[in-house]
Amino acid sequence: MEKLKVLVVDDEPGIRSGVIRILKNYSIGFPFLEEDFSFEISEAETGERALEIIQNDGADIVLLDNKLPGIQGIEVLEKISKMRIDTAVMMITSYASLDIAVKATNFGAYNFVPKPFTPDELKSSIENISKHLFLKRMTQKLKEEGKQIRFQFLSVLSHELKSPLNAIEGYLKIMEEKQVGENLNDYMSMIDRSLVRIKSMRNLIIDMLDLTRLESGKKARKLKMINLKELAQMALDTIKPMSIQHSINVISEIDDDVLFEADQDEIEIIFNNLLSNAVKYNRDGGEIRFHVKRSEKEIKIMVSDTGIGISDEDLPKLFEEFSRIKNNDTRNISGTGLGLSITKKMIELYKGTIDIDSKLHFGTTFTIKLPIQNKQND
Repeated sequence: MEKLKVLVVDDEPGIRSGVIRILKNYSIGFPFLEEDFSFEISEAETGERALEIIQNDGADIVLLDNKLPGIQGIEVLEKISKMRIDTAVMMITSYASLDIAVKATNFGAYNFVPKPFTPDELKSSIENISKHLFLKRMTQKLKEEGKQIRFQFLSVLSHELKSPLNAIEGYLKIMEEKQVGENLNDYMSMIDRSLVRIKSMRNLIIDMLDLTRLESGKKARKLKMINLKELAQMALDTIKPMSIQHSINVISEIDDDVLFEADQDEIEIIFNNLLSNAVKYNRDGGEIRFHVKRSEKEIKIMVSDTGIGISDEDLPKLFEEFSRIKNNDTRNISGTGLGLSITKKMIELYKGTIDIDSKLHFGTTFTIKLPIQNKQND
């Protein structure tokens, strides 16, 4: 479990001991992290002592009161800012005037937590600042490594996340101001649209995190013998609601006891990406065929649909990162342009191959071959 150093700077012993009591057994887990964060807490009763601790021992997060004996919290914040260190500061104060708030923001304070605060309020604030610190460090790491992915990362975030967030904010303001009346049913379409946009953003984040882990090579792979029939059934169960909604008939032929040495998460991603695409790019009333067959030397997986198909000129772009086929048929289909790229990279981890056979307006078939004799590497 990774530890974040938290420094509590307050001249009130009760505040310091209260924060320590709330956080000492508290941990935070995020979906994009393999390990939770816990906290190593130190305390300082003055600004001078706080600066000494930061210079000697460092601090990831500083909870800083403004009213202190000696130098004030805002001065401590200014000095931390001039140090140019990787520390996130959150002000905890009862005296947050507009002038102090402006200065604190200019010196890089993350936010304010007014005193007195409840344990839940402190935990929520700590969760937010921990997430902020992690994402800041991840972005900096990408920048230092000079990966091309950082430019794509920022481009996709600005384009794919900004627009839906603006739309959701707009819907919420309409509901907050009750612009279409008091009846909740009148707002259901706005709620439905917001949920669709939230789902798209979540999918984007999950895909980008999968790609980042693959690119970094730091995802711990857990190879073991798994039954592909069980994972295939789980993937079929996942797409079932969406296929029913669009009257798509799913036909599966899966051999019994198809054992294969693999990382379960990777195989789930492969199955889920291919089957969800087969639904998304199909037509209402269409059909999907899903086969998993074992021979002496390989596992053969086939996913076939009767959907919109792919033109010959678009086929070479299909596995490129952030590449999306744009035409009249795909205009209203959401996607990140990462799913198939991630799928191909994961198949290649097993020295496997993926082939496409597609005819525009008639459907697409993906065929994957995973060699059984090959010994996968950790």
